[in-house]
Order: sequence, then structure tokens, then C-alpha cells
Amino acid sequence: MTELVLFGIITGFVSGFFGVGGGLVLVPLLVATGFAMKEAIAISVMQMVFSSIYGSFLNSKKAKEVFKDGIIIGFGGFIGGLQNSFVHSIVSNEFLQYFFILIIILSIIKIFVSPAESDEEIKTHSKLVLFMVGFMVGIIAMSIGVGGAIMLTPILVGFMKYPIKKASSLSLFFVIFSSIAGFSALSINGQMLYNEGLTVGLASLIGVYFGIKVKNATPSMSYKQAILALNFVILVTMLYKTFL
Repeated sequence: MTELVLFGIITGFVSGFFGVGGGLVLVPLLVATGFAMKEAIAISVMQMVFSSIYGSFLNSKKAKEVFKDGIIIGFGGFIGGLQNSFVHSIVSNEFLQYFFILIIILSIIKIFVSPAESDEEIKTHSKLVLFMVGFMVGIIAMSIGVGGAIMLTPILVGFMKYPIKKASSLSLFFVIFSSIAGFSALSINGQMLYNEGLTVGLASLIGVYFGIKVKNATPSMSYKQAILALNFVILVTMLYKTFL
């Protein structure tokens, strides 16, 4: 129990600071302590519901102008996220781990080549494009136990020209939709670990509060470097657990 509370606080801080669901941290931590990949994913999905709703509430004053696109992307993510139990039924734990590693590598590359602050205005995109981006991110993300921000943030920064901090706020808002969908699908199929998920989720609220406070005080270039460092640490952790 104490271990899960600690994991929740750590994951919540990461979620608030980086604008992610927290699965990219929580899943490896749980796997490293003996949970099976699919069990870790279930706990992670429930935690994301808590951290994304509270974190988006705290972000609303700083980034409310980007949430209009977020609703459309989020609805796509919700529909995509509902497919995760189907994906679980046709692939193995090992495949999910390999796919998780690939996503992290691609995210590192895209964030590295994108500027921390764009001089261009945020482009206007059609509702269909926004929906499809959300749908594809949602179906993949919920299948690997992450909220989708690890994929969505590079897309928003690299292709849609969002400033990196606003992109992270929008990505965390997106996690509300994808995580609720994933939670619903796993619950319906009897795959949710409610006690463990509730413990981690409630503890994560403490971390979320302080994570967002620190993010707002961090310069954009330093923030970009921190995101790259986080992704690299997670990549090394997953490579170690998968191949050693």
C-alpha cells in the first residue's frame, strides 16, 4: 500500500509537470515491482482519470484558448480508447512492451527536432483532422497503458505549431477522454484493479498540484529539455526490463 501511494505521488507530479497521463512512468514502476504488463496498464488507466481531470482544472486559467481543439481531439481519443480491450484480446504482453518502446523512440526524435517556442501562429485544422488524430492516438495509447500525451505532444508541437507548454496542457486535457474510455472498456471486461487503481489515483492528486506549479515557473527551453530527459529515462527502463 505504501509503495502504491509513493508511486501515485511520483506519477502525479510527472503528470502535472509534463502534461501526460503518467502511464509512461507508472507502468514501468509497476512492472518492475512484479505486476504483469496488463495489470500495470489497468492501474495506470484508472490513475489517469484522477490526474487528468484535476490537472486540466488547474491548467484551465493558463491554456483555456487551446481547449476548443482539445474537445474534438478528446472525443476522437474517447472513441479510440474504447477499442483497447479488443486490442488486449489479440496481442501479447511482450508485443505491448515492444510497441511502447517504439513509441518512446519516435517521440524523442520528434520533440528533439521541434522548437520549444514557435514563431508561427497555431494553424487552424479541420474538425475531421483533429478527430482522426485523437482517434489514432487514443486506440494506440490505451492499448499500451498511457494517456496518449507521449504521442500527442510531439504531434501538436511538430506539426500543429503549438508552444510546448500549451501542447502539454492540451495533451493532459486529451487524457481525460482517452482514460475514461479505457477505464470503461477494462471495467466492462472485468480487467480493472479497482483497489490498487484508487490508491494510486488519489495519491497522484498531491503530485499533480505541485507538478503544475513547477511547470508554470520553468522556462520553455528548460521544459523541452526536461521532457526529453524523461522520455530517455523511461526508454532505458523499458529496454532494461524487456531485454535483460
